[in-house]
Amino acid sequence: MESLARLLLLVAAVAAATGALAATPHPKGLRVRLTRVDAHGNYSRLQLLQRAARRSHHRMSRLVARATGVPVASSSKAVASGSGGDLQVPVHAGNGEFLMDLAIGTPALAYAAIVDTGSDLVWTQCKPCVECFNQSTPVFDPSSSSTYAPVPCSSDLCGDLPTSSCTSASRCGYAYTYGDASSTRGVLATETFTLAKSELPGVAFGCGDTNEGDGFSQGAGLVGLGRGPLSLVSQLGLDRFSYCLTSLDDTGKSPLLLGSAAGIAESAATAPAQSTPLVKNPSQPSFYYVTLTGLTVGSARITLPTSAFAIQDDGTGGVIVDSGTSITYLEAPGYRALRKAFVSQMSLPVADGSEIGLDLCFQAPAKGVDQVRVPKLVLHFDGGADLDLPAENYMVLDSASGALCLTVMPSRGLSIIGNFQQQNFQFVYDVAKDTLSFAPVQCGKL
Repeated sequence: MESLARLLLLVAAVAAATGALAATPHPKGLRVRLTRVDAHGNYSRLQLLQRAARRSHHRMSRLVARATGVPVASSSKAVASGSGGDLQVPVHAGNGEFLMDLAIGTPALAYAAIVDTGSDLVWTQCKPCVECFNQSTPVFDPSSSSTYAPVPCSSDLCGDLPTSSCTSASRCGYAYTYGDASSTRGVLATETFTLAKSELPGVAFGCGDTNEGDGFSQGAGLVGLGRGPLSLVSQLGLDRFSYCLTSLDDTGKSPLLLGSAAGIAESAATAPAQSTPLVKNPSQPSFYYVTLTGLTVGSARITLPTSAFAIQDDGTGGVIVDSGTSITYLEAPGYRALRKAFVSQMSLPVADGSEIGLDLCFQAPAKGVDQVRVPKLVLHFDGGADLDLPAENYMVLDSASGALCLTVMPSRGLSIIGNFQQQNFQFVYDVAKDTLSFAPVQCGKL
């Protein structure tokens, strides 16, 4: 019996050394910190607003292009060549407003990646680069990692890509384009990622050797948190995740909670949590859709036809909650009603907001701006959930010009609840129960 025990121990040791044991189970709960992409840029508040508005407009265009199927401008990087000929590459969300610190490979190489709830693929730039944008950290070298493994064309992971090709070495090729000539192209591989000091083996990611786009230069790649099979959330088998985003000019980091750590922090919440169903759109399976049933501005409840924010038969329309867009965009009929209500209830003259990049601004008085009262804004969702916003979540002041601006804009084809409206609320995405919950929380204290 003793010799058998020794033999079993020996077998176990050999198996561990050769990696033959079952993969280490992923942690049930992780906590990481997110940093705004402009946090360390030494920008003025006006510059922060301008940069966030410009990125939001670009991202909204990409998201709408993806939802509506509008053809992407031609680019040599936007076509994946395979044995079956050229493939038209779908448009993906791309870019975002927050960076996540993580590490990849063995030994681990640290880098910061843009977090994106509007897409799925996890990717980074890889050597040898055919074309790579400048990044602040070293480019990942697959040949230096003992845990790197390219994915073969026959793999189910390759089949999970919306568009794939087979390279001459029978490796799974991918190409993602983001609607404005920003793109990434390379091979799909698996690797060990390190997140919050926890090693996550076997994560599928895009190892991009051909990448272009100014919007990616803040990070070294992207981490998709969408609903598709290749997102980090799906790959780790997590039932839920949450985040709590600090305000635009807060240099503190925002917590991202994964798995069992992701529940509403009731002890830090200043009001009870509310929940609304997450809705699936078969045409856009990665997005987190909710049902917006109405709006309240001040004392006026804005009632719109149910079709105003509904997902249409062709997959367009609907309302998504997105961490990577700063501004909220509403379909034109809803926005016009919202704008009219604000203009009628604000006791200030309308001002030009084009320099900031916003549509509706008011001229605040030179003195006593602190005494200006703005109408309440409440977003009403299916299930009776009301997102009752504090003024700073939808009105911003440019102190230099005195412009007081609404961070809501019109759109066509898709509505987006942006991160200005989400700041200092904890949002919990329960992908197992298909619910979105939220509660007001001081994110810097979470």
